[in-house]
Amino acid sequence: MLGTLEPEQIDRILHTETVGRIGVHAEGRTYVVPITYVYDGDNVYGHSALGLKIRMMRAAPDVCFEVDQIDDLASWRSAIAWGRYEELSGDLATAAMNLLRSRLAPLTSSETVGPAGHPAGQAGLAGVAFRIRLAERSGRFEKR
Repeated sequence: MLGTLEPEQIDRILHTETVGRIGVHAEGRTYVVPITYVYDGDNVYGHSALGLKIRMMRAAPDVCFEVDQIDDLASWRSAIAWGRYEELSGDLATAAMNLLRSRLAPLTSSETVGPAGHPAGQAGLAGVAFRIRLAERSGRFEKR
């Protein structure tokens, strides 16, 4: 059975998962890339080294964000959201990094790597802390 997720179900997926995909279109091409993230009910927070993803989101800040929960090929849930990329600095960047660290630390498989490859315990602000302010959400599911 295919169906549409209710808003509460979409929020639950966004809160539960830690890996999502950002889709952005800029410079004449579309780019979809996975990120680790934290969701606070309104925004998706992430961190990245400077590179193609950041350059494209700076050029075209309206992005798409997608998260899956897959039990098997006949039982899955997918949440899609559209929003606007914003770079964070100062206290906002520090707060975003703290959110990421506290959410991702229990899932880190190495004692030496934190968000975006920065050693655990360091601020990691050499890259870019950002949020995506979500404006619209949609979700689908399939269940046996």
